[in-house]
Amino acid sequence: MEQFLYLLARALVAFMQALPLTWVARLGRAGGAVAFWADARHRRVALANLSMCFEQEKSPREIRKLARENFRRIGENYACAIKTAAMNLDSLRPHVQFIVPPSLTSLAATPQPPSVVVAIGHFGNFELYARFGQFVTGYQCVTTYRGLRQPLLNDLLQSLRERSGCKFFERRFEAAALKATMNQPGILLGLLADQHSGQGGLRLPFFGHDCSTSAAPAIFALRYRCPLYTGICYRVGLAQWRLEAGEPIPTHEDGRARSTTDIMRDINRAFEGAVRRDPANWFWVHNRWKLIKGRDARRNESRTAPGPSQAGDQISAIKGDKRATDSAMTDH
Repeated sequence: MEQFLYLLARALVAFMQALPLTWVARLGRAGGAVAFWADARHRRVALANLSMCFEQEKSPREIRKLARENFRRIGENYACAIKTAAMNLDSLRPHVQFIVPPSLTSLAATPQPPSVVVAIGHFGNFELYARFGQFVTGYQCVTTYRGLRQPLLNDLLQSLRERSGCKFFERRFEAAALKATMNQPGILLGLLADQHSGQGGLRLPFFGHDCSTSAAPAIFALRYRCPLYTGICYRVGLAQWRLEAGEPIPTHEDGRARSTTDIMRDINRAFEGAVRRDPANWFWVHNRWKLIKGRDARRNESRTAPGPSQAGDQISAIKGDKRATDSAMTDH
């Protein structure tokens, strides 16, 4: 069965990459529209999430319309990710804008740019984050991923991703290699931080509702003394995207490290602002507010995030605690 799925996936990739990008985008949108009707489970998740976040602002009809467009966007993004993976920089430039704040531009212009951490999310064609280093010279992009269970499909997916020039580290098995890389200058580490992070995550508000939040961007920025930014991919038209790095997130205050709780709270606020700017652009089919099960289920009842004194297990990573850093990678 794996061999059959692999051959089918290869055929699909070859087909998509042979078409013009705008055709691929339209096909993806059509596939997303079909998925909205066929995939009842994810449709229910998207509608529940949107209702919880926008029930005071939008009617049920508007929420359903937004969910339908969200499915179209997801189809477009996945299809276009296959195509853009094979496009060289010159072919990609007409379709992608990169906007960075002056502070990051200044860092990139130095002879040995300090490494930076960017908290990213599932916005737009999020596979384009890996192309950042091609548009802003001076940085080598790196990120983490969780491999698929099927080796052949995993190899195919990674072969597409690695054409970007970004270095990928399997978060369960390559923590040591990532740590060694982070001790080098000119590294831009992108970490997805907008999904449910399990029992090890911080309980922080997102759209006014607590959810498990990965502390990985804060931990790595503090431990390796890196500036911390957010990165968002906005869809601005059919097969057109605008990647924006936000203003830096403060990691220190009055000469002292801020808690990971406060840092990640700021990142959640930035993500919420990006969602409100274009609600259909985010990954609403993910159960972001999933309840914690088992012995830690009581944490679901908490409506306030832990304070700095309660985040010691996360702060310990700054002081060299290997277990805390490893946890941040595996939970992420």
